[in-house]
Amino acid sequence: MTNIGQLMKQAQQMQKKMQEVQAKLDNMSVEGTAGGGMINVVMTCKGEVKKITIDPNLVDKDEIEMLEDLITAALNDAKGKAQTLMDKEMAGVTGGMGLPSGMKLPF
Repeated sequence: MTNIGQLMKQAQQMQKKMQEVQAKLDNMSVEGTAGGGMINVVMTCKGEVKKITIDPNLVDKDEIEMLEDLITAALNDAKGKAQTLMDKEMAGVTGGMGLPSGMKLPF
């Protein structure tokens, strides 16, 4: 049986590593695209949109619905990439703990 003190120390080390990874992720960003690069969205790994770039050839009042759909698709693309990056970074911290896949920390 494992010593409880050793488990507590391991938990504290994991918590520290998680805080470091979260701070690192705060400074990382991803770019999502839609429409073959006509719409680009840059956002942080926490989902904060930093910049949206729209190709000037898209701006037409009769095409507003398409523009809205492209922006939505670009945002969702960036958010998906951010989640993938976050999962990858956090796996490095929790990899040796034997936690079930998909388990989110902190609880």
